[in-house]
Amino acid sequence: MPKFADAGRPTTLLCVRVLVIGSGAREHALVLAVAQDPAVTALACAPGNAGTAGVAEQLGVDAVDPEAVTALAKSWKADLVVIGPEVPLVAGVADAVRKAGIAVFGPSAAAARIEGSKAFAKDVMAAANVPTAHSEIVDNPAKLDAALGRFGPTWVVKDDGLAAGKGVVVTPDIDVARKHALMLLDGGHPVLLESFLDGPEASLFCFVDGKTVVPLLPAQDFKRVGDGDAGPNTGGMGAYAPLPWAPEGLVDEVVRDIVQPVVNELVKRDSSFSGLLYAGLALTSEGPSVIEFNCRFGDPETQVVLALLRTPLAGLLKATATGKLHKQPPLEWDPGAAVTVVVAADGYPGKPRTGDVISGGEIEGVLHAGTRRRDDGAVVSAGGRVLSVVGTGKNLKAARKQAYATVERVHLAGSHHRTDIALLAAKGEITTPAS
Repeated sequence: MPKFADAGRPTTLLCVRVLVIGSGAREHALVLAVAQDPAVTALACAPGNAGTAGVAEQLGVDAVDPEAVTALAKSWKADLVVIGPEVPLVAGVADAVRKAGIAVFGPSAAAARIEGSKAFAKDVMAAANVPTAHSEIVDNPAKLDAALGRFGPTWVVKDDGLAAGKGVVVTPDIDVARKHALMLLDGGHPVLLESFLDGPEASLFCFVDGKTVVPLLPAQDFKRVGDGDAGPNTGGMGAYAPLPWAPEGLVDEVVRDIVQPVVNELVKRDSSFSGLLYAGLALTSEGPSVIEFNCRFGDPETQVVLALLRTPLAGLLKATATGKLHKQPPLEWDPGAAVTVVVAADGYPGKPRTGDVISGGEIEGVLHAGTRRRDDGAVVSAGGRVLSVVGTGKNLKAARKQAYATVERVHLAGSHHRTDIALLAAKGEITTPAS
C-alpha cells in the first residue's frame, strides 16, 4: 500500500481523505492516480477488488444504496467521495452523499439521466442544437416493423436504459435488428432506433462543475469482442490514447459545439451536471456527431487517459466537486501514448466462467476488474472483464508492444483478448471521412 503524505504536510488541496466507490478496472485506475497526489493522506475503495486492495483500504458497501454509501462516507470521515460506475449515479447516490455535506465527484440523479435515459439525452441534444443521429423511440412491438422501415440499410438498435455497453446492435441485417429489438421490448425495455453514423469513433472525457468544462485527451475504445470488430458488443475490450489521426482542433470543436451547449441546457433544466461528462462521438463526413453521453469515466478509456495525465488527479476531482474548475491551471500530460488490452473470462460477453486462478495479476500495468482474493490468498476471476493491461510508450507502436508483452505474462484459464487494439492507428491507417 502506498505511503500517503503526512497529515501535517502543507498542501494546496483541502481534500485529504478520498473514498472511491466501485469495483472495476476504472476504479483501480482512479485509486492508482489519486494515490500519487501528495495531498491525499488516506484512500479507500468500496467495495473494490483484489487489485485495489494493494492501493487503498478496502471497505464493504452496497454501491447502489444511497443510505449505505452515505453512512460509510460519514463513518470513514471522507473529505471527497468519487463515484465510479453509472448505476449508483442514476440511483441517486451522489445526491445522498452531497446532502450529508460531503463533497462528491459525480452528478445528481437528475443530471445522470444523460446516460440513464437515451430519450432524455436526445431531447437535451435537440434543445441544445447538438449534432446527433436521427432517432425514434419504440415502446410497442406492434409499431416496430414500421419504425424499422424508416431506418437502414444499417440499423442501430439500443436499449433506452443502462446496458453496460452491451445493449446495442449495429447490423446491416434487418432480421437481426428486429430480433434484438423484440428481445428488449419483451423484457419491458423501450427501444431506441438510430440512423447509422459514418466515420471512426472517439471518446472525449470532460470535467464539468456545472458551468466550466475542462476536456481531457480523446481516446478510442473497442466494443466488439473479436479482432476486426467481429462478434457481439461488450463493455469494452481495449482502448488507446491519444488519437494521432484526429483532426486538428477536434477537442476545442467538440467542447464548443457539443459539450458546453449540453452543459448549459442541463442548467436550464435544473439538472446541473457536476462530475465527468463523457461524449461518445462519430467523426462523420459532416463533422463530430454524438453517439451517446455517459455520466462517468468510461471503462476502458479511463485506464489509458489517466496513464498519461501528469496533473494531480485528486485536485481536479475536488475542484470539480466544489465548483472551482475555473481556478485550475491547464492540464499537463506525459508525452507518448497508452494502450490497454482487456483480458476477459471464458464465456464473456455471455455468462462468464468465474473462480479461475489468475497469475501475473500483480505485474505493473495490470489493473483488476472482475477479481477477488480467496481465503487461501489466491486471486481468482469474479466477472466477465477480469483484467485491463496497460502499456505506455513514446508512440502507439511502443505502447502496444509493452501492453501485449505484459498480457503474455498473465495467465487465466480459458481467457480471451483482442490482438488488434490500436493496431490500425499505430499503422496510420485510420482516416476520417472529411480528411
